[in-house]
Amino acid sequence: MAVVPAHAEEVPFISIVTGLAPDDLLNIRAKPSPMGKTEARVAAGASVRNLGCNDIDGHPWCKIVSDNPKVTGWAPARYLIPVNPATVAESDQPADASTVATATDAGPDTTTPPPAPVPPPDLTQRLGGTNPGAPKSAAEIGRTAMDDAYGMAFAAIEPSPAPPAPGIPCARHVGEPMTQCQISVAHTGGDSAVTVTWPDGGARIISFHGGLPVGSDSADEFRFTREGSLNMIRIGTSERFEITDAVATGEEGSRE
Repeated sequence: MAVVPAHAEEVPFISIVTGLAPDDLLNIRAKPSPMGKTEARVAAGASVRNLGCNDIDGHPWCKIVSDNPKVTGWAPARYLIPVNPATVAESDQPADASTVATATDAGPDTTTPPPAPVPPPDLTQRLGGTNPGAPKSAAEIGRTAMDDAYGMAFAAIEPSPAPPAPGIPCARHVGEPMTQCQISVAHTGGDSAVTVTWPDGGARIISFHGGLPVGSDSADEFRFTREGSLNMIRIGTSERFEITDAVATGEEGSRE
């Protein structure tokens, strides 16, 4: 988020509050965000001192000072008609000519150049035209304000992480650590078949009867041990699976 530099307050200009819906007031907020705390509210037609405007997360906001009530805060640029616009993105000038001469005599400047100034927001475009005296209608501005507020509010909400894919611990090769295999479960009466899909392709079907593992679709030796409700299954010399009773009996639901 851009921040208004301190030198912005040295060149304030006057802006007029406009474009509000009938009987509405402009919120002056503690920070440039529709979620910022409301410090005060001013009516349409009020004049405020504008310390400069910046593009904040794609939306132009201005830092303003109101005398009635006395408060300093932020407001969207579209509600402020600038009398003599200025921006806060101007680069600081050298202190005096002697400073420039000293730098030139010292040889080429090898320091990193300052970043390019941020272009000022196009206030007239946001207000609906090239004539600041002819802004959009109150209804249009109200709709724009609502769109911006919702857009910025939703942008600040982090999406919930996707749920992990359903699966079981498994290993396919000798000496391979356990990894996660996706599964699906098919039920027929008291029997069930758990299809285990390997991460690198291929699948293994493990059959259950009466809630216990009884075999697989492999011709290799099938064996298992139990720890509580966990079935630790071995097929041949390398394949290993850990399947709980809840998965085998369908108490966790069919997994696709």
